Amino acid sequence: MSNTAFSTLALPAALLGNLADLGYSSMTDIQAQALPEILAGKDVIARAKTGSGKTAAFGLGLLAKLDVKYFRVQSLVLCPTRELADQVAAELRKLARSIHNIKILTLCGGVPIGPQIGSLEHGAHIIVGTPGRVIDHLEKGRLSLVDLTTLVLDEADRMLEMGFSADLDAVIAKAPAQRQTLLFSATYPDAIAKLSERLLTAPVQITVEQQHNTSSIEQLFFQVTDNNTRLDALHQLLLNYQGQSSMVFCNTKRETQDVADALHAFGFSVLALHGDMEQKDRDQTLVQFANGSACILVATDVAARGLDISSVDAVFNYQLAHDADTHTHRIGRTGRAGQSGIALSIFTASDAGKLVTLEDGLGVAITPKPLPPANAALTPAKPTLATLQLDGGKKHKIRAGDIVGALTASKQLTNDDLGKIQLHDIWSFVAVKRSKVKLALQLLQQGKIKGKSIRARML
Repeated sequence: MSNTAFSTLALPAALLGNLADLGYSSMTDIQAQALPEILAGKDVIARAKTGSGKTAAFGLGLLAKLDVKYFRVQSLVLCPTRELADQVAAELRKLARSIHNIKILTLCGGVPIGPQIGSLEHGAHIIVGTPGRVIDHLEKGRLSLVDLTTLVLDEADRMLEMGFSADLDAVIAKAPAQRQTLLFSATYPDAIAKLSERLLTAPVQITVEQQHNTSSIEQLFFQVTDNNTRLDALHQLLLNYQGQSSMVFCNTKRETQDVADALHAFGFSVLALHGDMEQKDRDQTLVQFANGSACILVATDVAARGLDISSVDAVFNYQLAHDADTHTHRIGRTGRAGQSGIALSIFTASDAGKLVTLEDGLGVAITPKPLPPANAALTPAKPTLATLQLDGGKKHKIRAGDIVGALTASKQLTNDDLGKIQLHDIWSFVAVKRSKVKLALQLLQQGKIKGKSIRARML
């Protein structure tokens, strides 16, 4: 965190007032370095990781120059995943609360295209989306970028890793040559350098070192004889270290699902997250893990990128990451907000090359520890909450308070029995203590929300 106040910037008074209301006073390092250049209209290449405050850095830049009276698409933010796009759009809307009649629209794959077409017909100021769905709308003539003034590529390295290079080129071909381009990337491989040369004009380069302090994270490495013994090792480590909330990282989608299935068979409360899942299943998985209804999330690096998930008790690397940056990003899921965390990594002799890369990148010598002895008294952790899905959401004008009211009106449940509530367009999710789930379902089925009966089920 820098000591530079937002008030030192040439931001509109309404934006500064909203920042003060949100409790944002001092800028993060990426904001302090990038915002003056962005506000000056320069192209920017910024190396910054998730959690560094980069969304507010480019978001305030977009909002400061926006002409809300001109109802055309003036800014486009491209993200690698729907989850990150939703997160970015939510942050932009929060930052834009003081700007009346602003419209920020999310265009992502994995969801029905019909509602997006309807929203585009009514226009928007800012589009946040994934490359594939954005190019689809552009090619069908439903979206125009002729009035675009700013293009943002968020987590550009991941977009290239996920194969979006051709889609990016197609989107850029539809954008005006005279524009401001902002490129944010956690890493800066050759592919990003080449992309930058094509897209940006005399860019200012900014690098912010890893924001997460890994000194609060205890790292343990365990060597196993071969790939066949990895799962047994993970089983034993989870029994000893998992806590109530853990993430397990795998390198492939197939491996992710296989590991999750095996852990489920062992009796663990576990969910998988990878690119082969339907979007609805991805959404439900994220909701359940984020609200404490599942104890373990097994994921690939790409699927876990940009997820809005708070600190977990422990991180397990089923396979070592391919580079130190990815390893640091993985383990940064634990030990946040001043808390201590633990990261446990499994490797074999064939991982010698990766070990050297990690040692060089992390600046530490890796010494394997012996696996903890088997202990029959240890059992998998169980979640204290369960998730109920309601067939009603934002489009039905349902608010979190309406759900709380429906569940607590009879006094049989209290606020203490409820956990996180998440609202989506056509459905909502509420976490409830497992011991009170049947009662909660009964109350919802017998009662009404906004005067209507709402179906509910447990995930």
